[in-house]
Amino acid sequence: MYELETLLPKFDIQLPTCMYPMSSNALGDEEQNSKTTTTNCNGSGPRPAGDGSTNTSAIEKRQEKVLQQLNELKSQLAGIRSQLGLCQKGIKHTQQTKVQKDELIVEDPLHDIVINSQPTFIPYSLLALKNAWKGTFNIDVKVFAHSSISNISHEALEFQKKLSASSESDPSKRGIKITLIWTNCEHTEMIMSPTMYVPIYGEVNIIRYLGRVGPAEYRYEQTPLCNEIDLVLDICYELLRCSTAKSKADVVRTLNNRLQKEQFFGGSRLSVADIGVYSTFLRMKLTPKDLTPALKEWRERVKAAIQL
Repeated sequence: MYELETLLPKFDIQLPTCMYPMSSNALGDEEQNSKTTTTNCNGSGPRPAGDGSTNTSAIEKRQEKVLQQLNELKSQLAGIRSQLGLCQKGIKHTQQTKVQKDELIVEDPLHDIVINSQPTFIPYSLLALKNAWKGTFNIDVKVFAHSSISNISHEALEFQKKLSASSESDPSKRGIKITLIWTNCEHTEMIMSPTMYVPIYGEVNIIRYLGRVGPAEYRYEQTPLCNEIDLVLDICYELLRCSTAKSKADVVRTLNNRLQKEQFFGGSRLSVADIGVYSTFLRMKLTPKDLTPALKEWRERVKAAIQL
């Protein structure tokens, strides 16, 4: 055979020393004997493997030191918050509690939310849910006016009075605090966190959120009527954006078909779908002549249930 000349020169490669050597105890029986020593790439001779137990002990000590430093940093931040007079609650880990059968998992505690709305787009659903959930779930609403609003409509002032009139709540029950701000905004929006301004647009989506955190009987996402209730809320969103009398009549007829012969849109009992439709009818100022006989009877049942 012909001997070939080496094309690449020989390099003296130095192995890195920043890696932790693997303990021989972590290897299999066959590998344990073959990995007790390692050989350098330049063939200079065997290199003993590191002591795995020593390295593990060093890592544990470093971890304990880091955890201790984090606790000290947490104490310093708590001291700073105390000096500034800030809330000491801080950011809590989500506590998930399992409730009874057929109920969803509830996140506790509930954070306060802010809702921005124009005085001409009154979120009647807040008052409807507050009245419907009285005695089982507290909704505390405080109303403010932004400096951009020079005049508040008579309907908005009446809405505020009704919210204040039904301000009694049971402190032993769960609840949520809402700040409603009359402002010059394009859509009704809900803000969950003041540090991350990611609003939720639309009153029907606000109703969906409140339905998730409210009483168990109003949490519909794991019920057979989940898709039906979502569809009815979507129809409410479509009705609010109708610009002609014909389009409004078509959407009202669609709601009448969804109701059929049921007592409520959620079946035999009141649901967030009924709250959404009732609030939409109030915002649209629909008169009895705009509704079908079935919807007229339905509206009277809802009005009696929510006392609005």
